[in-house]
Amino acid sequence: MDRTEKREFVASLAAVFAETSMVVVTRNDGLTVAEVTDLRRKMRAEGVTFKVTKNRLANLALDGTRFDGIKPMLKGPTALAWSKDPVAAAKVAVEFAKTNERFVVIGGALGTQALDASGVKSLAELPSLDALRARLLGMIQTPATRIAGVIQAPAGNLARVFGAYARKDEAA
Repeated sequence: MDRTEKREFVASLAAVFAETSMVVVTRNDGLTVAEVTDLRRKMRAEGVTFKVTKNRLANLALDGTRFDGIKPMLKGPTALAWSKDPVAAAKVAVEFAKTNERFVVIGGALGTQALDASGVKSLAELPSLDALRARLLGMIQTPATRIAGVIQAPAGNLARVFGAYARKDEAA
């Protein structure tokens, strides 16, 4: 990379840090090309961006952002993962680390809060944003159906009472 390419890369990475809410820092010690391709495919399927970066350039891009807390984690062969859904990047990285011992989750940052590896793993156990939205929608709809049932119940009971009186009068 020449200087202009480096400047453009730092600027684009700084723009990413300004937009995203979660960054996961990983270390890949000797992953094969097939393993890295598999990891990228899995990340892309979940809407996660995975980038191997030079630590010096990543440190420059982190200056002045809310992710300053991850600078000490950028030592050795590191890569960064980020996405719009804060849980997705952590989930994919932790799942891949379970199946491959050469891929290690070092830590990350959620907003201004720096997380260690256990913090990222606990974040990965949370449901995704879409799953949370579905749960919330289900909780909102459930009371509405119950209210409709309660409102309709007296009318149904009243109709049954009238029907019983009508049958009683017909029988008499």
